[in-house]
Amino acid sequence: MEKLIFISNDDGVYANGVMQLADMAREFGDVFVVAPDQGRSGAGMSITSVSPVRNTFVRHEEAAEGRGSLTVWKCSGTPDDCAKMGFEILLPRKPDLVLAGINHGDNCAVNAHYSGTMSIALEGAIKEVPSVAFSSGKAEKDADFSYMRVYVRKVISAVLGHGLPPNVCLNVNVPDTADLKGIKICKMGMGDWHDEWQEREHPHGGKYYWIGGYYAPFDKDDTESDSWAFEHGYVTVTPIRLDLTAYAAMEQISQMLG
Repeated sequence: MEKLIFISNDDGVYANGVMQLADMAREFGDVFVVAPDQGRSGAGMSITSVSPVRNTFVRHEEAAEGRGSLTVWKCSGTPDDCAKMGFEILLPRKPDLVLAGINHGDNCAVNAHYSGTMSIALEGAIKEVPSVAFSSGKAEKDADFSYMRVYVRKVISAVLGHGLPPNVCLNVNVPDTADLKGIKICKMGMGDWHDEWQEREHPHGGKYYWIGGYYAPFDKDDTESDSWAFEHGYVTVTPIRLDLTAYAAMEQISQMLG
């Protein structure tokens, strides 16, 4: 039986990133895409609970010439809705691999907490399926992600061949540079966003706000962090775990509350 690879994203079903990732993944098996009907960046692991969610079939391509089949659906919900919908309703069986992306823009450091792309990989890990989120430094709508193919292929091959530890998924970020230095296994960088809300005057009176700003690491010289490695031309691979328990703090909290 062919491997079944489930893919979603947060930039929308018609984004270059998800279609190019699907094309790359067809080398490894049948690909099944369920992606949002529009951009849902920054959705994190949010789910839709106040309105119905609808699915619409987009297209199907049969397997041919050493490439798996492709099935595409769009969903009116969030990226995590798409993942849940895939697992519960649309997929013909449990997939062998979950992929997210390719995201238009990186998801390094604590930005992974906000990312709809990462939510798909996290949902896959919850479902006990090896899962990987791919993001690129290229953020343009018409971005060409073919420069990532060799690294996407390497990661997919390794994960399909060896699996991942339980409750762990991968956050992979590829800088926008022609001089990639190779893969570096990293920890999540720590930092914060500044000047996040851009205030503007509404033409009919009052004010409104656009989110934006800039990210700054707490330690810009932390060479073990994904944000440092990304800025220095490395393809960063950060293992992310579902269990958020701060084990090292448990004794201290126990003493505080004992």
